[in-house]
Amino acid sequence: MTILDNMAYALLLVLAAVFIAAAVRILREYQRGVVFTLGRFTGVKGPGLILLVPFVQQMVRVDLRVVVQDIPPQDVISRDNVSVKVNAVLYFRIVDPERAIIAVEDFMAATSQLAQTTLRSVLGKHDLDEMLAERDRLNADIQEILDQQTDAWGIKVTNVEIKHVDLNESMIRAIAKQAEAERLRRAKVINAEGEQQAAEKLVEAGRALAQEPQAMQLRYFAALHDIAGERSSTVVFPLPMDLLGHFTRRPDGGSEDKQGSD
Repeated sequence: MTILDNMAYALLLVLAAVFIAAAVRILREYQRGVVFTLGRFTGVKGPGLILLVPFVQQMVRVDLRVVVQDIPPQDVISRDNVSVKVNAVLYFRIVDPERAIIAVEDFMAATSQLAQTTLRSVLGKHDLDEMLAERDRLNADIQEILDQQTDAWGIKVTNVEIKHVDLNESMIRAIAKQAEAERLRRAKVINAEGEQQAAEKLVEAGRALAQEPQAMQLRYFAALHDIAGERSSTVVFPLPMDLLGHFTRRPDGGSEDKQGSD
């Protein structure tokens, strides 16, 4: 073989290697390839070994794994006119590679911008208390709206989680005062309920003592026992009211009041 033949053979080998390198593609299990032939969509291929016609077919790789995207802090004015900063995290994945590549120019940027505007619009319809106490419901509302709007792009929004609701210092102090006032209100209500229950029990005890006069005498003895056990220099002796009645009653059975009336 001449030198020209050797050079031609080497050139053929190089061209064959370039052709094979341009024609062979390997896609992983979580990847799909959107194939275009002379600019026209011809199908979705993968995973595994993919053969393309060099310079005639082009392929765009698409990742089908769940994408975690952070939503930057958004200035939100709640329905009760409170200004807060809210940020969240978005979870989504591609379920239709064809629409994700053809229907939208950049599905990542489009989804991010849509999530920001949806976050502001949804939270602006709720009060501050709902933002702080009902995050699960707000997350579900935002996820449902995003899922409906991104369905045309072949994207499935799996979850949305609100991470932080930042308040200014004055609002934090106002919320703390409100919480303190609520605790005081509950304490007063509980104290009033306790007084009511105690009064009801005293009424029941009075009725029981009125039915059994001997029971009052036993209560007198119990009170004396309690006073004697407290090491006090003062001794209080409870005097039954019936005993006073004997002193005020006349020998003929009438009382002083009755005599005066006569």
